[in-house]
Amino acid sequence: MSLYSSIFIIRGGNLVMYELTTIVEFEAAHRMADYPGKCSRLHGHNWKVEVTVAGNSLDNIGMLIDFRLLKQKVNEIIETLDHYYLNELEDFRDQNPSAENIARYIFQKLGAQFAKNITLQQVKVWESPHSAVAYRED
Repeated sequence: MSLYSSIFIIRGGNLVMYELTTIVEFEAAHRMADYPGKCSRLHGHNWKVEVTVAGNSLDNIGMLIDFRLLKQKVNEIIETLDHYYLNELEDFRDQNPSAENIARYIFQKLGAQFAKNITLQQVKVWESPHSAVAYRED
């Protein structure tokens, strides 16, 4: 697991925005019901998940959120997916565990877990090194 951060400062409108991203990985199997191709068969991925939060005020030690805490919150959700057959999980029994649905699942599970000064911006899920989906609620 690795993590990185970036800082955005908007000068014109007096808004200072900090954006932090953590990246975690998990392994899981799934199949895409009714898919017209080989993805309809059971297969697995080494999934990568990027979670981005943002805010404009820092705490008394100069941090928006401790990376350790951010990663802990993300990992609590990832543990419910890691090394599972996703189609058998309750949240995916009535919908395919597509990258899109997995990204929404993670976003919605994480959404209310942050302090009021922190907003969950986006969850990006990579199912391969070249294919990813981003989910956000604007």
